Amino acid sequence: MTLTHDVILRDLKNKIYHPVYLLEGEEPYYIDLVSDYIEHHLLPESERSFNQTILYGKDTTANEIRQRAMNYPMFSNYQVIIVKEAQMLKKWDDLLSYVEKPVKTTILVLCHRYENFDKRTKVAKALQSTGVLMTTKKLYENQVPDWIHHYLEGKGFKIQHEAAGLIVEYVGNELSRVSNELEKLILNVKPGKEITTDDIEENIGISKEYNTFELNKALGLKDIVKANRIVNYFGVNTRSNPLVLTMGSLYTYFSKIYLFHQLKPKSDAEMASMLSLRPMPIILNEYRASAKNFPAHKVEQVMQLLHEYDLRSKGVNDTGSKEGALLKELVYKILH
Repeated sequence: MTLTHDVILRDLKNKIYHPVYLLEGEEPYYIDLVSDYIEHHLLPESERSFNQTILYGKDTTANEIRQRAMNYPMFSNYQVIIVKEAQMLKKWDDLLSYVEKPVKTTILVLCHRYENFDKRTKVAKALQSTGVLMTTKKLYENQVPDWIHHYLEGKGFKIQHEAAGLIVEYVGNELSRVSNELEKLILNVKPGKEITTDDIEENIGISKEYNTFELNKALGLKDIVKANRIVNYFGVNTRSNPLVLTMGSLYTYFSKIYLFHQLKPKSDAEMASMLSLRPMPIILNEYRASAKNFPAHKVEQVMQLLHEYDLRSKGVNDTGSKEGALLKELVYKILH
């Protein structure tokens, strides 16, 4: 059967167990969430040394997993076998006979991270009949702010939209990293307080004024003073603001402006969906203003500049310019 992570966790907490779990997909956060719960809560600590085994796909074989799974627990109702990095496991067919008739006192957890398991195989079909399949999908970056709001609400916190956006801008859509940063905030912010950009700057180290999010906005709105102030800050803080991160953010920003010109959305809802933006008037109006400042042919020139300076940052047609100098030159050309 196919279940979601929240249903699996609910069942586990109610002591409803299944003999085999295949946890697969692009987003490892939920795979780790379920497997960590099983590892630390299913068996009492006194029973784990005898009845809990952690294996790794690159260091074991399907045949070894099958043989271990066929054993019976010692002084316990269950034995737990967790196979981490199962995507590196070979000869899955060696597990077929076990998956077809699993031992009821064994709980086998297969963590197939970053990619989906081939559902056409006999093993996959047998597993969906006798065990549990959980598939995870990577969130798009525009979906992560809502995820952050939901995560923090579950912990008794609220967060400003701007603060959530700032986290996503720097951390991206890898939920494990996002949750780590949120836990830092939770430790340092009073419960019930609305988390602000000041809290982000103080506890995570992301500047609320000098970041790629604000640089994109300054360029789009042609705020020359602000753009230069941010670039100067980046130039003396290259370790915290690597050029490759800034270039990637600029490319994403101007790609959306170019898409706006090509598709010409008629409503806020259509624009937000088309450009993968949060449907907030302040954000949508910013992109409309940027599109006026940068017509389609100007955006094409910006994209050419980004390509040129990306190559220069990698040593192509460049004698070794420093990151700060390259960014200053790039921003000057974009604005002029």
